[in-house]
Amino acid sequence: MNKIYPDAKAALAGIIQDGQTIAVGGFGLCGIPEALIAALRDTGAKELTAISNNAGVDGFGLGQLLETRQIKKMIASYVGENKEFARQFLAGELELEFTPQGTLAEKLRAGGAGIPAFFTKTGVGTVVAEGKEIREFDGEQYVMERSLVADVALVKAWKADKAGNLVYRKTARNFNPNVAASGKITVVEVEQLVEIGEIDPDEVHTPGIFVHRIVLNATPEKRIEQRTVRSN
Repeated sequence: MNKIYPDAKAALAGIIQDGQTIAVGGFGLCGIPEALIAALRDTGAKELTAISNNAGVDGFGLGQLLETRQIKKMIASYVGENKEFARQFLAGELELEFTPQGTLAEKLRAGGAGIPAFFTKTGVGTVVAEGKEIREFDGEQYVMERSLVADVALVKAWKADKAGNLVYRKTARNFNPNVAASGKITVVEVEQLVEIGEIDPDEVHTPGIFVHRIVLNATPEKRIEQRTVRSN
């Protein structure tokens, strides 16, 4: 099975449709699949539900799809860096499902593992738990959370072999392994592509069985979300 595609546009061809649920890796602008997000924007697909830790920033990352009004709902844990996101939400133009960060990670991980729901103490007694089942275990209350499975997952990795085995780099790993596992179809953007056998099996973070398509982006922009410098 050839998983290698010549560019991001080709990697998304035939799999993106209106109304889909799209999971996207990254934390802030760290570890986001830049080329795949831009290619998703260029498909013109609309009425999308986006699952991501955040919504990027104005004009970059998922912020691009907010500007083009392609996202109807966000499932996220943090949206504080995007003014357009806040404007659309406050104006009632965008649905938002706020999810605690650890719960969001577990929703994706559990979805990838075939676990439909789980119980957590996080959110009990708050608006997070409204309308959800509460159950007691060992004298403590827990809220049931449904897992997440995406129609398409967009992932950023540092290195892949041609079988799709992935290695992430440092903090850019963040949500990417869980997003990769959660997708019915997983498309990965990588900076390095090597032959099968060149990655030590002990170094593999995401096995190739989760990966369907790969595109090489050797020179991503890697924009810095908030640049803080100190004067001499």
